Amino acid sequence: MRVRLINTNHVSQAMTLYYVDTCIYLNLWKKEVGRDAEKPLWKYAFDFLEKFMLSDEDLILFSGFILKELQGKLSTEYFKQKKSFLQHEFSFVAATQADYDFARLLESKLEYTLSLYDCMHIALCKRLGLTLVTRDALLLKYAKKHVAAGKPEELLS
Repeated sequence: MRVRLINTNHVSQAMTLYYVDTCIYLNLWKKEVGRDAEKPLWKYAFDFLEKFMLSDEDLILFSGFILKELQGKLSTEYFKQKKSFLQHEFSFVAATQADYDFARLLESKLEYTLSLYDCMHIALCKRLGLTLVTRDALLLKYAKKHVAAGKPEELLS
């Protein structure tokens, strides 16, 4: 098993770092379609991930929070396969105590309208200068007050 840990001190300034939320992986892996999309949601997720997996100028990161969310939504065997994929293709980022502190404060300020995990996603993106990729409307609303964020189709254009 190969897990690449990211040290943002050694990342090129021209490189864009993306933190992809759980819902985007689920769009892809569950072949989700959506109601009003020009094309299926899974296809937007596929196009986004493919573009940046092939790029030398961009990097996709994930955290233990993404893994924990996926573990709760996928069968045990399927989760093991997808965890292996993430560990092989993307870079892992660990949370710090400062991330936890910021997330707890944000969660409280938002009167618990966002989960702690969503607040952790924002905290990680804020600390590391990551662009959050999500389809969660409420998460997008609050994340954009702190970090760059958008849906895959918005970030592809």
